[in-house]
Amino acid sequence: MHEPPRVLVIIPAYNEQDCILQTVRTIEECGYDYVVVNDGSKDATLRICRDNGINVLDLPQNLGIGGAVQAGHKYAQRFGYDIDIQVDGDGQHDPSYIPALVSLIQEGADLAIGSRFLEVTDGFQSTFMRRVGIKWLSWWIKLFTGQVVTDPTSGFRASNRRAIELFCKNYPDDYPEPESISLAMKLGLDVREASVQMLERQGGASSIGGFSSVYYMIKVSLAIWLTCWTHRKGE
Repeated sequence: MHEPPRVLVIIPAYNEQDCILQTVRTIEECGYDYVVVNDGSKDATLRICRDNGINVLDLPQNLGIGGAVQAGHKYAQRFGYDIDIQVDGDGQHDPSYIPALVSLIQEGADLAIGSRFLEVTDGFQSTFMRRVGIKWLSWWIKLFTGQVVTDPTSGFRASNRRAIELFCKNYPDDYPEPESISLAMKLGLDVREASVQMLERQGGASSIGGFSSVYYMIKVSLAIWLTCWTHRKGE
């Protein structure tokens, strides 16, 4: 019989003092190994982790979500995990859907994305303007890759060893999810989606809002174009 894959849950956290403990306890209840990547938080996130015996990787300075997630991938690679799962520290991602992502990896996917929009669900699906932006990015990625991803901004995702190796070497900095999907596709990785439900964030504040959402769309659109222009499938 085959051994079950070793799965690590990566929880990037920046100023998540209000919900990091509950997020971790939920992961623990599901029986998964995990690491919280404290991305230079200015609040009590690190203290809460240490006071409660949470496995935490403390970055010496804020690297942004891309740097924090990449640190988690490097942790997974160093300790020999077969699959790692990115789960936000704000309580939006329901770990009961992790098996669905793991199943896609076991079926042959290199990168499995948890999508709010693959099927009609009752979960939180973001604001109207964000949904418009997500549809734009989905169309933009399809234009350059020929493949459809219904939820390209989802931070709920699973990577196998091949994807982990890629992301340890090359992972975008600021808003990495859509760009990393495009990179994976252009390099020939198998990217699939599983339907999930998400919750409203349980604390903290989003980094995307107001004028920053306009900047986000421009920056990510250009980054996807550049990624697809400079990488060819299989290289």
